[in-house]
Amino acid sequence: MIEIYYIEDDISISGAVKEYLAGYGYKVMVFNTIKSAKQALTNTCPSLVLADWNMPDGDGNQLCQWIRSQWQELPVIFITVRGDASDMAAGFKNGADDYIVKPFELEILLLRISALLRRTGNVSGQYLSCGSILLDKNRMMVLCGGEQADLSQSEYQLLLYLLQNKGRTVTREKLLENIWDINGNYVNDNTLTVTIKRLRKKLHQPECLKTVRSIGYRMEDME
Repeated sequence: MIEIYYIEDDISISGAVKEYLAGYGYKVMVFNTIKSAKQALTNTCPSLVLADWNMPDGDGNQLCQWIRSQWQELPVIFITVRGDASDMAAGFKNGADDYIVKPFELEILLLRISALLRRTGNVSGQYLSCGSILLDKNRMMVLCGGEQADLSQSEYQLLLYLLQNKGRTVTREKLLENIWDINGNYVNDNTLTVTIKRLRKKLHQPECLKTVRSIGYRMEDME
């Protein structure tokens, strides 16, 4: 199912949009502040962001800059009122993909969303995250706290595998098998310990990377 994050403080509008889009197979998560939406985005990347341009705790321009600093291909549609043309120009400069003017027909919004997703594809699977860590599979790039982490191939593959299994404990044997043995590189158990240690250091000792004593490791979102 395609998931949309909708940032809107008017519950009558967000409720109508959520109900309408659900009828066409979209899962819509509504956030009434930019802050709450940002918190959700750091844990999971949706297929598309739909946002009101003017929110009580910020505007679309700031939100768009923040999104583009981490998720370059994430589709973003803003909802605005007439007269905000100059603001929307700034939004497009910072990476917005489309906008729609209030009041709008739900059918038009659906067409805009469908067209944008056809053009961009579903990018949600491109990004994996946990805590302050963001991995971009297409670019094979890792950000930690918004800064790029310089990882070796084995460190990157180890992090990728753990993120793909987020919330589950992965045994040391499974990691050795999938990161090294599958490529014909037979190594001893100490190699994994050293690689984990280096990975943690480069990611500034992330709390979301847990050690399960005598078993393995687990990536886990923090409360």
